[in-house]
Amino acid sequence: MKDAIKKIQMIMLLGFAFALVACDPSEETANETGTDPLNVVTTIAQIGEPLSVIGGDYIHVESLMGPSVDPHLYSPTQSDMSKIGDADLIIYNGLNLEANMVEVFDAISETKPVLAVGDAINEKDLLTDEEGSIDPHIWFDLDLWQEALDSAVEALKIYQPEYADYFEANKQEYFAELAEVKQEAEKLADIPTSQRILVTAHDAFGYFGRMHDMEVIGLQGLSTNSEIGISDINQTIAIIKEHQVPAIFVESSINPNAIEAVIAGAENEGISLKLGGQLYSDAMGEAGTEEGSYLGMYRHNIETIYHALSEGME
Repeated sequence: MKDAIKKIQMIMLLGFAFALVACDPSEETANETGTDPLNVVTTIAQIGEPLSVIGGDYIHVESLMGPSVDPHLYSPTQSDMSKIGDADLIIYNGLNLEANMVEVFDAISETKPVLAVGDAINEKDLLTDEEGSIDPHIWFDLDLWQEALDSAVEALKIYQPEYADYFEANKQEYFAELAEVKQEAEKLADIPTSQRILVTAHDAFGYFGRMHDMEVIGLQGLSTNSEIGISDINQTIAIIKEHQVPAIFVESSINPNAIEAVIAGAENEGISLKLGGQLYSDAMGEAGTEEGSYLGMYRHNIETIYHALSEGME
């Protein structure tokens, strides 16, 4: 964590130095007067929405990737480049989640502050797949995401030190709510062990599974760029049959065809399998809805998984 904060401070200092050189010294900017909120651009709403709560009126947050947007495949638009160019601070997940934007962030980091919150996570706490690729979906581990958000808040403090106490107080309130969600998730342990298998469209729930002691099966790999073969579908059906898994799930940002193929294949083998509902993985819900907040999205997933997989408990 200390190394991540040092990196943030270096980024901020470089960005500030560039601004002093690039700006006309006779002009006083809105940020220097403190009259305008800090303009923060994030990639995913899982970062942006919590920061908007913590930052309050002192920051303006805009997330580039909205509901149903797949960050693995997303490429920046001309509008995105304009927003990035106008930003005071850019924050993204990193760990190769936004694969098509890495070069953009590397280039822009030479002129303004750019932060990857994934850099705040200790390498030993990161999951990898069989090929050694890092799982970027760290927001599904509530403890790791707290560390990630903490690094983002530290960046806000460095950029706006006059509001550091305000940011810290709001952060502590938000983290208390995170702790409540973590406690609510304990009900997942009541699902019979044999049914505690989470089958989704792609392998986005590894951290969720590790945190809540669930086996996770994604038809695609960590990235939605990977292909789904007939063998993947057949292997999944075999696992479902062996463990009598009652339900599988679609994801809001992923085409449901593969999951529907599994359900159809299971039916052909006489297996009773239902669609357990829609989960939010790489994208959250519509802004203004419960699922449009990080805490609400996580709660929705907990409840949807619990009710679908606990079938036959009572």
